[in-house]
Amino acid sequence: LKTSLWIALALISLFGIASAYEEPRVFQASEILPPYLLVSPNHRVQNEASADGYLVHFTIDSDFGVYDCVGIRELERRIQEIRAMAILGEVRKSDLFAEGLKKSISTPLGAVKNIVTDPGGSAKQVPKSVGHFFGKLGSGIGSAVRKAGDGKSKKVETEPKVPAKGIGKAIRNLAGFDEAKMECAKQLGIDPYSDNTRLQAEMDKVAWTFFAGGLPMKVALSTATASVSRALSATEFVGLPEDLYELNESELAYRDRTSLKEIGISQELSDAILANENLLPSLRHQMIGTLTSFHGQGRAKILEEIAACESTWSAYFLDDVLTLLQKRHEVSPYQAFGVFRKLTAGLTPDGTVEVPAPVDYISWTPEVEELATREDIALVKRRLILTGKISVEAANQFESAGWEIVKIPQ
Repeated sequence: LKTSLWIALALISLFGIASAYEEPRVFQASEILPPYLLVSPNHRVQNEASADGYLVHFTIDSDFGVYDCVGIRELERRIQEIRAMAILGEVRKSDLFAEGLKKSISTPLGAVKNIVTDPGGSAKQVPKSVGHFFGKLGSGIGSAVRKAGDGKSKKVETEPKVPAKGIGKAIRNLAGFDEAKMECAKQLGIDPYSDNTRLQAEMDKVAWTFFAGGLPMKVALSTATASVSRALSATEFVGLPEDLYELNESELAYRDRTSLKEIGISQELSDAILANENLLPSLRHQMIGTLTSFHGQGRAKILEEIAACESTWSAYFLDDVLTLLQKRHEVSPYQAFGVFRKLTAGLTPDGTVEVPAPVDYISWTPEVEELATREDIALVKRRLILTGKISVEAANQFESAGWEIVKIPQ
């Protein structure tokens, strides 16, 4: 019995205590969100918010439908879009919009009268989890790249990627409409390629009326939208490159392909990236821009992960990972980059592997233990770069497993 006790104590000291696993927390949204994200005239975040070990799940009730969000980053993005739709709604009540509508009457406006009006037509929802980014399982990247690049080099159209229902191809291709929509998105401070179908519909309505009516685009600066615009500026919208609004979709694709070629990426991998429909042009362009700002080996492996993204949401998360890597790289440049199965990381000059974790709240769960005890990086110095919070138990377990935890602002 005494021998068994010593063995048990030895195992506990090496691997932790299985009974120490934590149930993912349930938060009150007011505990973790600032007031301007909790409620506005156009939205309200439901109070109960459950965590999954990495990210917190929220539900937004809004004037434009119900949005289920996984992670604070997605919540911020959806609230920004809700505010943009509120502004567009106010614009449609303005005298300027009425003038544009009157002037555009000689154009085929009837084609846009039946644009999507379903108030529940928010972004397509898919299962969302970041566990596979940190877990021990492999990703099957090679086969995904081959599948995506196998004779499917993407033909990028000049028309908007997510057009609203009811607008015919001929109208979408009219010279100037795309530019008007880009200017509309720029004034609102939103992604013109957003996967939010309701937002796309609202932008199409307003952009078409200003364009067809021959009026300069005035959205965020409209007096009719002043109160909503002030609310919009309360949230800092981060991450969209300026040239996103200056280039059409074909030009973005050409620039991305050129950037990949300049850093030595194969045509097969470039084709796979451009063929992946889960990569919004904005996300693809931003991630490629981030990677080309890095120097050192290993970027191709990260691009393989980008090519293998199985949902737009996972692409958003990977973009957050790369943004966090970039922030660290600017302070202290990495000498190389790597993907340990699906774990994206940077290698510091002293040989430390830094793993970016743009998550909300880490609890000690079996899935998190997989990250802490990964054999493929167990023999090197490891550093977890954390933007959110971590439970006391999880922090202790990571440190016991040899990790250093560095917390940086979100």
